Amino acid sequence: MTPLLIALQFLTRLPVRLPGMPAPAQIGRSMLWYPLVGLLLGSLLVGAAYLLEGRPAMLSAAVLLALWVGLSGGLHLDGLADTADAWVGGYGDRERTLAIMKDPRSGPIAVVVLVVVLLLKFAALTALVQAGQWLPLLLAPWLARGLLPLLFLTTAYIRPGGLGQALAEHLPRRELPVWLGVQGGAMLLLGWVAWLSLALALVVFAWLRGRFVQRLGGTTGDTAGAMVEVVEMGVLVAAALCLAEAPP
Repeated sequence: MTPLLIALQFLTRLPVRLPGMPAPAQIGRSMLWYPLVGLLLGSLLVGAAYLLEGRPAMLSAAVLLALWVGLSGGLHLDGLADTADAWVGGYGDRERTLAIMKDPRSGPIAVVVLVVVLLLKFAALTALVQAGQWLPLLLAPWLARGLLPLLFLTTAYIRPGGLGQALAEHLPRRELPVWLGVQGGAMLLLGWVAWLSLALALVVFAWLRGRFVQRLGGTTGDTAGAMVEVVEMGVLVAAALCLAEAPP
């Protein structure tokens, strides 16, 4: 169970303690659990939406978004901010882009991108709450975290050292494709909204991965976090546009 605990500790702020220092192989195998951690986060969000049923839609959406950020500890938002700063400030240069990503400070571009992404998530959540449609709250974190191992499986990791390198080097490459296929098949059982969300997520994944490879030659932890946030936002916005009723 150590790989599961590693995944929970890294991807959430749930009170999880590891029994000891994990081996590199256990860190790599933790990626098998990333989709299920996303499913757990989505289930918690759906449960919260159920408890908030009947409350003002905007207030419920704000609480859900705050819970979402709190459960993940803002981990992927940090990656999105660093990536946004680096992508604009790097001027297309690989080394400059990587150097800016390592800078812990956030520039104005990072702030603007974070505000826009969170605003779109909030607006989409408001529309979904008003329509009583909670399935996208389950699908968005599930899909986004399911795509993380796919990114590491198909893309070179270019930042030496740290957790990311251990994940990339010890990835269970034989088991991951089968397990990701099982996760995708399970999603498709949930109906057309899941089909649409999966298709959109894969399109966003392919587009972002292409940009990462073109600029950097691979991925980093920051770009992986940015991908999670953009996929979540895209799934929520698309679902809200399709499911929310237009005002009379």
